[in-house]
Amino acid sequence: MIREANDLDKIPILKFCKDTFSWGDYVDQVWDSWLTEGNLLLFEKQFPVGICHAFFSEDQIWIEGIRIDPNFRRQKIASKLVKHAESIGLEKGVSFSFMLIDTENTSSHSMAHSLDYDIFQTWNFYSLMPKRNPNYDIYFEKSLNRQLFSHYVKSWRWLPIDDATLSTFYEQNKIVKSYVDGKNSIAILTDSEHFDKTLIVTLFSGSQNTTLQIISFLQNYGMKKNYERIQILTKEQLPLFDLLEHRISFHLMKKSLV
Repeated sequence: MIREANDLDKIPILKFCKDTFSWGDYVDQVWDSWLTEGNLLLFEKQFPVGICHAFFSEDQIWIEGIRIDPNFRRQKIASKLVKHAESIGLEKGVSFSFMLIDTENTSSHSMAHSLDYDIFQTWNFYSLMPKRNPNYDIYFEKSLNRQLFSHYVKSWRWLPIDDATLSTFYEQNKIVKSYVDGKNSIAILTDSEHFDKTLIVTLFSGSQNTTLQIISFLQNYGMKKNYERIQILTKEQLPLFDLLEHRISFHLMKKSLV
């Protein structure tokens, strides 16, 4: 009943994904990428009725894109897909599983809790429009304490930070730091792998003043680099700022597999 998806599954899956959210869905834009990466799991009842994608990195599995045909919900199909993904992770020797759930999505939270997932952290998503803004004071960090920063966001996946990743970030000036009055804020910059001209920022805010410095930099950086949109993920509530908009909040769910 659960198998790997293939090219022929795209059309029937997208038919029931198009109205997932009030604004539609993004599965049509990431389907080909997920298919290439593998572990795009499909639940079939004579025809496809559910999907789930699993992405493996370091010692964790990232579960995303759970979609169930509305006509087949409340049949624990999502739970079966997640359990199947976890079983693959166990075979690979993975210790942890993570997923991201909208704080207001009670049905998904119920499903996650039934599978022994707990709320690990709560994150906020802000959008920031690029704009010329030269009023900032930042520098590029070249020595990040991994004990304080365990994960960063890449294409909406919370991935572990390792030495190789940090080395690349240092070389490419992808870690931005602001330091004011003994406090600092850090931002890690990545390009979206699925959406063109989209900058994804993992922001660790230490104070309002340092955060404002980094937001000003991001706005100007986005304009200089011709980004069309800037997506900021942070655990903190950000201060009011021109063209900065809070979009949604998420719970980062975590489960130990061992």
